[in-house]
Amino acid sequence: MVRAGLTAERLTLAGAELADEVGFDQVTVSALARRFDVKVASLYSHLRSSQDLRTRIALLALAEMADRAAAALAGRAGKDALTAFADVYRGYAREHPGRYAAARLRLDPRTAAASAGVRHAQLMRAILRGYDLAEPEQTHAVRLLGSVFHGYVDLELSGGFDHSAPDSQESWTRTLDALDALLRNWPAP
Repeated sequence: MVRAGLTAERLTLAGAELADEVGFDQVTVSALARRFDVKVASLYSHLRSSQDLRTRIALLALAEMADRAAAALAGRAGKDALTAFADVYRGYAREHPGRYAAARLRLDPRTAAASAGVRHAQLMRAILRGYDLAEPEQTHAVRLLGSVFHGYVDLELSGGFDHSAPDSQESWTRTLDALDALLRNWPAP
């Protein structure tokens, strides 16, 4: 019998909260069942597998980040937009480390195409229009920005900048200054 009040959406949100508490790699249907004090089998009427749960958490995280990024970008252009977008990624990762990790889960092509990940790319491309970058250079720049944002945040979250000066905030600001300068002076192919 299905426990009253359990839905795929509620389980996904609880799984996302669990990911933030214990790490995305530790999220399983079994761990979620323990959280609700139910038998694992009772959750399979809402979830197909732990991978299904992990995919749902990834989709939730992508959507949450895209919503925040869209709100942060409203009315901004150029470096202001670039900084706002980057700060959304960094802030989300600090607030929701498990969900942030989930957002980088490799999705199958069909799921990825239907996810908010597409909105992330569209938002980055909107920023890049302010730098007058056309294709294929825009794609290269999107990949560069994603790599820098994710790489910096991953290193920072893992403590990679904890034991040296200057403060990581100062380096973050300088990194964004450098990206802005690079985008304004993008090299010709």
